Amino acid sequence: MRRFLAGLVAIATLAAAPVSVGQDVPPGAPETPPVDPARAYLFAHMTKARYGVLYYSVSLDGLHWKQLNGGRPVSADYHGHASIARGPDGRYFLVGNKSDDDPLIRFWVSADLIRWTPYGTYRPELKGIAGLPGALQRIGAPKLYFDAPSGQFLLTWHTPNVPGSDKDPERYWASQRTLYVQSKDLKTFDAAPRRLFDWDMATIDTIIQPNPAGGYCVIVKDERYPSYDWITGKTIRVSCAPSLLGPYPEPGPPVSPNFREAPTLIRSPEGREWLLYYEQYAGTGYGLSKALRLEGPWYQVSGNTGVAAWNRYEMPAGVRHGSMIAISRKEHDALVAAFPEGR
Repeated sequence: MRRFLAGLVAIATLAAAPVSVGQDVPPGAPETPPVDPARAYLFAHMTKARYGVLYYSVSLDGLHWKQLNGGRPVSADYHGHASIARGPDGRYFLVGNKSDDDPLIRFWVSADLIRWTPYGTYRPELKGIAGLPGALQRIGAPKLYFDAPSGQFLLTWHTPNVPGSDKDPERYWASQRTLYVQSKDLKTFDAAPRRLFDWDMATIDTIIQPNPAGGYCVIVKDERYPSYDWITGKTIRVSCAPSLLGPYPEPGPPVSPNFREAPTLIRSPEGREWLLYYEQYAGTGYGLSKALRLEGPWYQVSGNTGVAAWNRYEMPAGVRHGSMIAISRKEHDALVAAFPEGR
C-alpha cells in the first residue's frame, strides 16, 4: 500500500511539473528544429543598404532564413515597412508609404506573393484626434492585420504631436502614439483615426496577435528613451486584452534588450513556441525571443554570433524592418522558383 501511495504521489508530482520545449535535451545541447512538410515562412523586409525597398527571405523552420532573388528587390513599385495580411478571400494585402511625411497610406494586393499590384490609398485625417492634440502630419510604419471574427482589417500606425529639436530630439519620439482605423475592404474606413492605447507612453511598431488563451495581444515598441526613470525605453513589450480594441493594460516587462524595434511574430512549425524577432537598429542585426505563451515568460535566443555552435537561428546580413508570415510549402516553392537565391 505504501508503494502504491508513493507511486501516486510521484505521478502527481510529475503531472504538476512545468513542461518545457525540448525537455529531453539538456540546456545548450544541439537541437534539431522541427519542420512541417506542409508549411514554411516568408519574411518580407527592407535592407540596411536600401531602406523602404521590398526584399524576401524564406525559412522552413522559422529559425534559419535565406534571402531570395540573389539579394535583389522583389518589387520595383513598393516602398515602406512591409506588413502583409491575408484577407478573407485568400489574397494577400501589403501596406506601406513613401515616407513618414507621405500623407497617403498605400495598399498593394497579390494572389501569389509574387506579383503585387496597387490596390488603393487612404488619407487619414490627423486633426482633432482625441488624446493627441496638435498631431503632426506624420504617418509612421503603417501595419495591417485582418481580424477574422469581425471580418475587418485593422490598420495601425504611429503619429507624433511634438516636433523634435536640436537640444531635445527625443521629445519627438516620446510623443508618438499608436493610431488605428478599421475597414472591411481597404476602400472605405469606418471612422476617423483613434488612439489604440490610453497609456501615457510612447509606442510605435505595434502588431496584433490573437491569443490562443483568449482575446488578443499587442506587441509594441516602448519608444521612450531609456533612463533610470524609464528603464524599459526602446524595448519590445507585450500587452493582452479580452477584445481586439482593448482596453489593453500597460504592457509587461521587456522581452528584448534596449534599442530594439520592428517586432514580428510567428509560431514554430509544430505550433508549440512563439518566435518573436526584433531589429537591433540601425540594421545591426535581428534578435529572437521565445515563449510558450504570449504572456510569457520569454527568453532570448543566441544567433548570428559568428560561432556556428552557439547559433540557434541565422538571418541574412543587413535585413531590416518587415513582417514574417506563415505560408504553405507550395507557396514557398513557388517563391523560390520565381526569385531564385543565386540569381
